Amino acid sequence: MNAAPSAAAASRQPPFDIDRAMSLVQKAIRPFPKAAMFELRDDGYSSVFEQVVACLLSVRTYDEVSIEAARRLFAVARTPEQLAAMPSEEIEDLIGDVTFHERKAPQIVTIAKRTLAMGGELPCDDEALQSLPGIGPKCAHLALGVACGVPVISVDTHVHRITNRWGYVQARTPEQTMTALELKLPKEYWVTINELLVPFGKHICLGRRPRCSTCPLLEMCAQVGVTSHQ
Repeated sequence: MNAAPSAAAASRQPPFDIDRAMSLVQKAIRPFPKAAMFELRDDGYSSVFEQVVACLLSVRTYDEVSIEAARRLFAVARTPEQLAAMPSEEIEDLIGDVTFHERKAPQIVTIAKRTLAMGGELPCDDEALQSLPGIGPKCAHLALGVACGVPVISVDTHVHRITNRWGYVQARTPEQTMTALELKLPKEYWVTINELLVPFGKHICLGRRPRCSTCPLLEMCAQVGVTSHQ
């Protein structure tokens, strides 16, 4: 199927109902695995340190790969003390299927040592987390939201693509999408938007040929940029 709505048709759409959208997405993703950081949280890996390390592993890596790498690593060494004492080569062996594992292994050691220097726990502070090697806004915000309950928005490729495809925001980069969402998205969804849209983007609202014909949000979606779908 290749029918995307015309500009005229899109202009006749009612305002996007974010509350209804979030409810529909939540129901739609029930059969699918959770987003990696949230699954690890539910498995007990809920400290700021664990979330930061696990998110570092996930950068440029599929969730299916990074979550298993995090579990392997934490099964051997889970605390800042344990990881700070490990040779980076040993960490690299445990996370070898993760993208950029050669770079991430010494970064994990550095993060562990920096955590010990902060008293053994990472603070719920955005600036402090982003000062860690390899940790940018996405991972810092995920750790703050998942481990600390701080209302912050973490924008990955799925959140960026889907919210712009919906027509809910109009932004060219993930950073611009984050700013636009901070101005528009109700605060109650600031953490959960990542939790919901990651599996939604992996299994329904795909990057290429999204499953529009069976999507529960089809009537609401402006399908911005969609030229072909299934």
